[in-house]
Amino acid sequence: MYAVIKSGGKQYRVKAGQTLRLEKLAGEAGSKVQLGDVVMVEDGGEVKTGLSNATVEATILQTDRADKIIVFKKKRKKQYRRTRGHRQSFTAVRIEKISV
Repeated sequence: MYAVIKSGGKQYRVKAGQTLRLEKLAGEAGSKVQLGDVVMVEDGGEVKTGLSNATVEATILQTDRADKIIVFKKKRKKQYRRTRGHRQSFTAVRIEKISV
């Protein structure tokens, strides 16, 4: 059994026991989270879409920031250089249960 959920503007294919990184969610480590925006559920070969009562329960493992990404811009012969860095925040969650 797996489900497709929407979180942070992206879609993820998840199943019970899986660990994944989502965009930053509110909550402390160890707390439970209900991911209610379920797009599709597959259960034993039967695909169900448009479910308003389907939920995915997850446990927050940690909230952290990813590795730094360096953005460097340069224009030759113009003496133009810009360096910017970015670290994206994320929340690591473990999927506990998919319920329909």
